Amino acid sequence: MPFHRGSTIRAGVSLAVIVLLVACTASPPVDPVAPTTGTAGQTPAPVSPPAVTTSPTEQAPVLESYAVSAAHPAAVEAGMSVLSNGGNAVDAAIAAAFAVSVVEPFASGLGGGGSAIIVPPGAEPQSYDYREVVAQDGVIPASGTGIPGFVAGMSALHQDRGQVEWADLLQPAIGLAADGFPITEFLALRMRSDYGPAAIDGQPQFHGWFRPLAAGDELVQEDLAATLSTLASEGPTSFYTGALAEQVTRVDGIDAASLAAYEVVRAQPVRGAFGDHTILSAAPALPGVALIQMLQTAQALGVGDAEPGSADYVEDLSLAWQIADESVLAHLGDPAFVDVPVQELTDPARNATLAQQVNTGSASTSAMAPLVPGNTTHLTVVDSAGLMVSMTNTITNFWGGADAQAVGGFFMNNQLSRFETIDTPSNQPEPGRRSVSWAAPTVVLDNQDRPVLGIGSPGGHQIPNILANVITRGSLHQQSLEEAVAAPRFHLQDGILTVEVEPTADLAARLDELGWSADVVSVEEAIFGSVQALQVDYDTGQITGTADHRREATFAIGAP
Repeated sequence: MPFHRGSTIRAGVSLAVIVLLVACTASPPVDPVAPTTGTAGQTPAPVSPPAVTTSPTEQAPVLESYAVSAAHPAAVEAGMSVLSNGGNAVDAAIAAAFAVSVVEPFASGLGGGGSAIIVPPGAEPQSYDYREVVAQDGVIPASGTGIPGFVAGMSALHQDRGQVEWADLLQPAIGLAADGFPITEFLALRMRSDYGPAAIDGQPQFHGWFRPLAAGDELVQEDLAATLSTLASEGPTSFYTGALAEQVTRVDGIDAASLAAYEVVRAQPVRGAFGDHTILSAAPALPGVALIQMLQTAQALGVGDAEPGSADYVEDLSLAWQIADESVLAHLGDPAFVDVPVQELTDPARNATLAQQVNTGSASTSAMAPLVPGNTTHLTVVDSAGLMVSMTNTITNFWGGADAQAVGGFFMNNQLSRFETIDTPSNQPEPGRRSVSWAAPTVVLDNQDRPVLGIGSPGGHQIPNILANVITRGSLHQQSLEEAVAAPRFHLQDGILTVEVEPTADLAARLDELGWSADVVSVEEAIFGSVQALQVDYDTGQITGTADHRREATFAIGAP
């Protein structure tokens, strides 16, 4: 196991109670616009649970619990209502993803994309890339908006593994949009920070009498509710060739032919050995190979022998990141257009050799843009059959960037800006191409190839460092999941170590020796994301989660 065992059945939820509703498999499908009830300042009441209306593939329970970890309590509740009524982890992940796109409109949604890793019990893992692509004319608009893949991705997951009717999975999101929910402190912060004021300007749902809505105010999104209702009743094709497509193609950079031609990429996740475990992570053009290379290089440098958080520990992980970051710049790109040497980059023997050649001066070689707030959103789901989903969704920069575009109540992405911010020979725009980006949904396997940890985080360029810190603490140092997630984070770029807390005297001295400086950032700057992780203990049949204090994420664990 990568972390100490946990036996808590239900913990960490900021809701007073997650209501486990009575199964309704004999009931007719829920009306697509059936409302939820919510009171200002309170979390909305649970919606009617989706019914299992398709014939599920029977899976004998291997666990005594199921769980959802997501960026917002309402998304956790949406996923838990599905699991408690017979849906599987894929169903719950879809419901949670749509729900979180309503309550975190700045981070993900219909106008964006994402990626996921599915690890079914006793079957081969599958990676899904439903990120945005360059339009067929090959032109990147000034807004950076690409052809969105979120809806197609949810549809692909549902077709491959879903058990609950598509329309039913959208009901929690429809209720949250139609009846509203109280604005949280983090949403209020995002509305008044960086791109927020410009993004919500002209969007009346975000405003009250003469001012933007504030924390505690109710946010009702009628246009988004109508869009989601159409998507529920007419199906996912409505977004690409139907009624919703007519709205989406009004956006700069989106044309009907490119939208209709969008395809989800199914692939094998990249994998590599680390300690006593195997790491599965997102396939190129996402940085799963960089995360694995970083972990393997750090292990070769001796991070497993260093006290977590010590100067040696920080140096080992940071030097390992420099090697991985250089590999991103040298090799990473869309594998449909360039060859990515995945086997070489994830070879522990080769990475051990690179560790012997590491140069502390490489800390000033990054060609990346300065650190920015860590956008995107992540969720992890495990059901009692042992099916695990690790999913990261995004519209790229918060609100879709400086040229935010909204249509149908949701915001469009600026994913294609990644071709400019990661301007390398292997990452150049072409029709249908996906850019290099930083989302890295990840699963850790035990020595029997069973998923023991699902993990991911928002955080942009910082994501590999965020995940490597947590995984190293658990896998090599046997820290609990709670300890590992709460531990201070750091990221080295251009000779500057960005940290959450003031360096200790030992670390400060080491930074002087290495010629690095430190930059302390506050939690409010949202640099270091929010880890959503679930750990599985097959000996006890229990699942453990933890709430990352950096944002308002939470988790819930229930018993079948």
